[in-house]
Order: sequence, then structure tokens, then C-alpha cells
Amino acid sequence: MTIAQMQRRAALTRQPDGTYRLAIHEAPVPTPAEHEVLLRVHAASLNRRDVYVLRGQYPMPPRESLVPLSDGAGEVVAVGARVTRFKTGERVAATFFQSWLQGRPSAETPGSALGGQLDGMLAQYVCLSQEGLVRIPQGYSYEEAATLPCAAVTAWNGLVKRGRMRPGDNVLLLGTGGVSVFGLQFATAAGARALVTSSSDEKLAHAKRLGATTTINYRSTPEWSGAVRAATGGVGVQQVLEVGGVGTLAQSLASLAPGGHIALIGGLAGFGGDIPAMALLHANATASGIYVGSRADFEAMNAFIDQHRIRPVIDRTYTLDEAGAAYQQVEAGQHFGKVVIAL
Repeated sequence: MTIAQMQRRAALTRQPDGTYRLAIHEAPVPTPAEHEVLLRVHAASLNRRDVYVLRGQYPMPPRESLVPLSDGAGEVVAVGARVTRFKTGERVAATFFQSWLQGRPSAETPGSALGGQLDGMLAQYVCLSQEGLVRIPQGYSYEEAATLPCAAVTAWNGLVKRGRMRPGDNVLLLGTGGVSVFGLQFATAAGARALVTSSSDEKLAHAKRLGATTTINYRSTPEWSGAVRAATGGVGVQQVLEVGGVGTLAQSLASLAPGGHIALIGGLAGFGGDIPAMALLHANATASGIYVGSRADFEAMNAFIDQHRIRPVIDRTYTLDEAGAAYQQVEAGQHFGKVVIAL
């Protein structure tokens, strides 16, 4: 494959009010250092985090400019002199945290996040450490592989690694964004029962087709924890992927079964919320803060994906020139599953 000298890539430029302006421009193709891989990026995907970065609402040190998006996949087109993990032609995806390889995160882990502290994946070519890549699942397109690094690993970490999900568990999934839809697919594949909330009956019908056993419209049923308990015979759920934040946390906790686990992930309805210690104690329940996961988590998840032949749900694929429209769709919450940008 011929490597171009110039490439097209996106850039966010910081504005006086702290927000960022998105633009597409030309830049030189980088040269990999001795431990780096040059990746020809074929696709990238958006997460809610990317909207927060664009709006200047994400908790990170301000940067004057950055290449956005943490999630992307592509082909290795060149390797540094001391690269041993990959060779040219291999199909790979980037890890969200470039330095979190396995085990517990370190104090330095947050500083290695792509599309925030580090330049991200919305570029035709990127250079990354050989340690910050994984091989993609068998038979996946680049568009499918680009959906995995943040949303899928987050759902996996919340349900499987930290939640220790078992067959027969009741699993509560809030909404139908990337994390929740991957959670639905993982729960169904593992033999658990998935309960899904949404304000859209159309999206709830789609969730049913993916294997959800119970769907609840939270607009028509605002106190939906009661509906969750009714659907589970009064027991409640053993797992919650809590992506809503302050606007949903109380209802999620009220839905939790004794010995259950709530994975605290996002703030779609506002960041924050109080965790009632005594309620957790009496229920023998646990709450975990989930911030994506390690490279080892990503690889374990890919093995599960291969075993169960799980395919990501992509709502829409945009071109690089349509990146602004992709951001708007995610910000409006109009998607089911993932939104992708093909490069």
C-alpha cells in the first residue's frame, strides 16, 4: 500500500468561551518512532464523551487544538524499527487508554486517553504505540471494529469484569446508546435477561428484536423502578449499567436486587448523584465507577465477541466531511447503537 505524504484529518480548535470548533484540514502524514505503528484509519466512531469535549464540558486540561475521537480502526501500513507486536497489513483497533495494558489503572492512565489528553482517531493516518492496539474480531469490517474501544469495553467491564454477570441475571440497561446496546448484546449472549428503558417506543421495539425481555418507556412510566420490580417478580435486577447520572441514579438504585451491582458510567441526564451507603449495606450491593477498561479487557471482550458472533449495531455511517452532522446526531440522542465516520 502506498503511503500518502499528506492526509485529511479533523481538528478541534479552542474558542474564547472554552468550547471547540470542528474543522477538516490537511496535515503531513506522521512517521512512526521505533516503538510506534503507522495506522491507515478506515473508520472512527463517536461517543457522548466526544460531544462533551466539543462543548468544553469534559473534565480535562484545556488544549488549544486536538484531533478528536477516541475510537478508530484501520490497517497497519508501517512499523517502527523495534515494533514486535504487529506487522504491516494487520487489521487493528486502538485502545481508549494507550497506557492501561492490564490489571489496575495507574495515576497516569487518564493522561493516555485518545481524543482528549492525546490526539485521537479522526484522521486518515495516526501513529500509535504498538502497546495501544488490539487485533479486531474475526470478520469485522473497519466500521464495526471502530465501535468497540470505548462503548463496548465499558459495557464489558461494567457487566462482566466488575459485575461478574451470570446466566439468569436480570440486567437493567438505560437507553439505547452505544454502551447500553452493547450491554444488551453481551447480556443476551451470556444467558442473562435484559430490561431496557427508552423514551422511544420505536427504539424499544428494536431492543426487543435484539433480545430484550422487558422494555419500559420512561416517559409514560417516570417511576420506572416499580415496573422493573414488577417485571422481575419483585426481586429487582442484579446488574445496572447506569449511564444517566443524577437524573436516573435514584431509580436505578431502587431497581437493584439484594447482592446486585450498579456500574456508574455516565451523565446523560447530568453528572453526579448521591450513593446511599446504608441502602447498599442493607442490600449487600456494590457500586463501581467504570472508566472504560484495559487492553486486556478489550482482548477478553473480543474473544467473547468471536465466540458468540456478536455484531455491533451501527445506526448511521457518515463521511469525514459530514463529521459535524455526526456530532449533531449523537448530541440529539437520535441514534440507536453507534454512529460511525468512514475515512
